[in-house]
Amino acid sequence: MTDHKSEIRKPAVAGVFYPANPIELGKAVATLFSEVEKTPLTGRPMAMIVPHSGYPYSGKIAARAFKLLEGEHYETVIIISPSSTVFFKGCAVYDGSGYETPFGVVGIDEKLSERIASVNSSVYLSKKGHATAGARGEHALEVQLPFLQVVLGKFKLVAIVMGEQEEDTAKSLGQALASSLGNTNSLIIASSNLSHFHPQKEARELDVAVQNAIEKYDPHLLMKTIESGKGEASGGGVIAAALVAAKQLGGKDIKFLGYATSGETTGELDEVVGYMSAAILSTEKPHSVKTILGGQGKGAFVEDTLALSNQHKDILKKLAQDVVEAKLNDAFYHVPDIHELNKQRGVYVTIIVDDKIIASAGRVRVREPLFKAVAEMAAAAATLGIDAGTLKSRDIKKTKIRISVLSALERVQSFEEIEIGKHGLMLKLDMHTGLLLSSDATHQGWDRTQFLEQICLKAGLPKNSYKDKFAEIYKFTADEF
Repeated sequence: MTDHKSEIRKPAVAGVFYPANPIELGKAVATLFSEVEKTPLTGRPMAMIVPHSGYPYSGKIAARAFKLLEGEHYETVIIISPSSTVFFKGCAVYDGSGYETPFGVVGIDEKLSERIASVNSSVYLSKKGHATAGARGEHALEVQLPFLQVVLGKFKLVAIVMGEQEEDTAKSLGQALASSLGNTNSLIIASSNLSHFHPQKEARELDVAVQNAIEKYDPHLLMKTIESGKGEASGGGVIAAALVAAKQLGGKDIKFLGYATSGETTGELDEVVGYMSAAILSTEKPHSVKTILGGQGKGAFVEDTLALSNQHKDILKKLAQDVVEAKLNDAFYHVPDIHELNKQRGVYVTIIVDDKIIASAGRVRVREPLFKAVAEMAAAAATLGIDAGTLKSRDIKKTKIRISVLSALERVQSFEEIEIGKHGLMLKLDMHTGLLLSSDATHQGWDRTQFLEQICLKAGLPKNSYKDKFAEIYKFTADEF
C-alpha cells in the first residue's frame, strides 16, 4: 500500500519551462539574477507576486522579486498558484513529502500544511492540481522553486494550488494563511501572470488596471477589476489571497518591482502575455544587514554573543581532531551532543601539517549547532586533503587543527571601517560570493585595498568589483584557536 504522505512530486515542466540539466539551470538562474538590480527596501518581504511563464519570457521579471531575498532566510515558503490544467473547487494543499526539481527535493512543511488546511472547508489537503500526469503537468508553482533553491538554499515548502479564482475562495485562503502564519518565519509567494493574448497596447491597459488595484492593497477591488473585464490575471484569486493574508499579518507597503510582456522577448506584439512582480513588506528590517545569515527563527538579528571559554575551545579542537583521524582511518565517528555549544555560528576548520595549511572548509550559512558545524567542516576539510593526496594517515600525529568561529556579519557602509588584523570579509555580487578571514590578510601582509581586491578574486570576480554599486561587503570578527 502506497504511503501518500511519502510521495515526492516529480518535475513536470523541466526541460520545457526551464532547463532540466542542473548545471544549465544554475547558469540560467544566475544569468537572470545578474541582469537585474536589487531594489532597495525599507522593510522585509513577507509576500511577493511573481509571474510563471518559461524563464526566457518571464524569468527576468521574476528575478527582480527573488533577488530581494539574497542574504535572507525563511523557515517556510508558501507558494500559491492557480490551476491551469484542471478545474476543481477550493484550494488543494499538497499532502506529499516533497516537490522535486533538477536541483533536488524541497521538503514539505507537513505540520504547517495541515494547520492551514484545517481552518476552513475551502482549503484542504489534496494532490488535486499538483499532478504531473497527462498532456502537461501544472507549471505555475513548480517554476518558482529553482529560484528559491538558489537564493535561499534550505527551506520548507507549503504548496497550494487554487482550483477556482473566485473572491470567496481567495478570502478563505487568505484568512487560513493569516491565522496559521502568525509568529512564523515564512514567506508567501503568489504565482500569477496577467493578461493573455491581447495586442501589446491593450494588454498594457488591462495590466495597469490590475497593478493599480494591487498597489492600493485592495483584494476586493482587484477581483472586481478582473470580473468586470477591465483587467486580467491568471491567478487573480491567488494574488487576492496573498493580499488578504499579508494585510492581516501586518504587511504595510507594497513595492512594485517590474513589468514586461512576452512580446518584448519574442518581438511578436499581436498576442502577448503580461508579467509583473511586486513585494509586500513588513516593518521588520531586511535580515541582510547585521545578521547571522541563515540563522533560524523569525528575526535572525544579533541578540547575543558566544563567549568561548578555554575549555570550550579544547572540546571543539578535540572534536575536530577526532573527526579528522576517523576520516584518515576510514572509520565512522559519532558526534556527541554538546549542549553548551549549540548556538549557531559560522565556522572554518583548517588542517595544518608541518606548519603548512593542507586544507580548510567553512560555512557562513549555518543552521546547525556549533559543535555539529565544527564536526562537519572538519570532515569536509579532511576529505579535501585526502582527495588531493596532501593528507595521509601517517600525518595523524603531526596534524594540527585551527578553528575560526565567526561573529555575525555586519554590512560595511564605508571601506574605512575595515581594520586589518581584526575583520574578515565576505563579498556578494550577483551570484558570486567570496570570504576571507582576518588572518588571511595578516599572514599575507595585505593592506585594506589589497584585502578588498583579494576577496573579489576569491569570489571569481575582477579585482576592482568591490567598487561596484551593487556589491555587498560584510565584515566580521573571528575567534581563532
